[in-house]
Amino acid sequence: MTSYTRHPSSFKDPSGYVFEAEGKIYRQVNQYYAAQYRQLMESGLYKQLLSQQRLIPHVEVVENMTNSQEWYTTLLPERLQTISYPYEWCFEQLQDAALLTLTVLKTSLQHGMILKDATPYNIQFHKGRPIFIDTLSFDTYDPKQPWIAYRQFCQCFLFPLYLEHYLKSDIQRILSTYIDGIPVDFIAKLLPLKSRLSLGVWLHVYLQHTTSTSTRAANKHTAAFSKKKLLDVISHLTNIIANFPNNKTYKTTWSNYYEDTILSKDYLQEKDKIVRAFCQNSKARSVLDLGANDGYFSRLFASYQMQVIATDADNRCISRLYQEVKKNNIDNILPLILDIANPSPAIGFNNQERAAFHDRIKTDLVAALALVHHLVIGKNISLPVLADYFNSIAPELIIEFVPKEDEKVQQMLKSRPDTFVDYDQSHFERYFSTHFDIIEQVPVPGTHRILYRMRRKR
Repeated sequence: MTSYTRHPSSFKDPSGYVFEAEGKIYRQVNQYYAAQYRQLMESGLYKQLLSQQRLIPHVEVVENMTNSQEWYTTLLPERLQTISYPYEWCFEQLQDAALLTLTVLKTSLQHGMILKDATPYNIQFHKGRPIFIDTLSFDTYDPKQPWIAYRQFCQCFLFPLYLEHYLKSDIQRILSTYIDGIPVDFIAKLLPLKSRLSLGVWLHVYLQHTTSTSTRAANKHTAAFSKKKLLDVISHLTNIIANFPNNKTYKTTWSNYYEDTILSKDYLQEKDKIVRAFCQNSKARSVLDLGANDGYFSRLFASYQMQVIATDADNRCISRLYQEVKKNNIDNILPLILDIANPSPAIGFNNQERAAFHDRIKTDLVAALALVHHLVIGKNISLPVLADYFNSIAPELIIEFVPKEDEKVQQMLKSRPDTFVDYDQSHFERYFSTHFDIIEQVPVPGTHRILYRMRRKR
């Protein structure tokens, strides 16, 4: 028997589970799911979804690697570069994941199958686009039965989108608390009165809320659910989700950082030259860009064929960058929402069902440009603690030190007492040199700022 480790998030479905062996990720298909799996493969559904790049491809491994009596076959899916979760996605990413789920559902019905669940955890962003990754989510369609995943779809996709649309507030991160989706009674209390004028809200929120409190009404609603009505519901949901207006046309401090609040265009040009030189001297193939703002340097890293994970705490930064990545078919940038001072923790059953951000995201290089002063002065994270943090995540580090003489730091210190006695270049280098070798150190001409390329000590 091959030595393997079962994935901690894969424990709910008797159809099979995900496991890791010899550095590869596999999916076991159990006897319980044998008929449905064969239908998926033989009906033409798998082939069609694959040709449309909507389902992760796999190869069958005819080996019982777990030595399980439940085993039917083993799948080796195409390796995902990054695992992200819906509470790290911007509005448009959740929107596209929802539309993909509905498209996969509609395609499944054409082949006599249906999705038995509709969670955003079935979707990952891979090579610049959302893709469905759960090969065991397909079930044989029974025209006598409703779509059992309808409520889950609403709770996980539609309700968060409605909340952000109507409340004009970043709401996705609430999904880390409601890991199974936002309950209908919760959203019914939060939505403003004007939302009741929307037919979609009335049908999918308030009517569902009413039927959920009435067993008789719920049973009547279920019994009347035909295939035609299901297709109508899919069409209606698709129309709602595809036509949400863009609420993020306004600017924020961070989403237009390099356009509006930067020291000068010369600063950006000089910084660009230095970072390019660092990239040319680096062998890194992947980079985590912390505080990416509008993605200027994420695009620069991507131009060197690096796989880029671009993060920012500002939803609008990530929204804007995601739309640009999508428009230009950039397949090596993944924008994600991340508050560096409060990154996504491990959540779910036994705190293992969904891994913490830094347990999932491992890159050759970490970039922290125009960021240190915000963490030290804005978040009260001391330089020694910050150096420890970067040591834990960065084999190689490109980092910018912005001293107190800088006008941006001076602005920050106007609103608070200066208690940062060791916030200077010499202490910065001393603390970081504990963990890193400073390979390159270049002042940005015309400023007090300094860029460093460092490598973690062995």
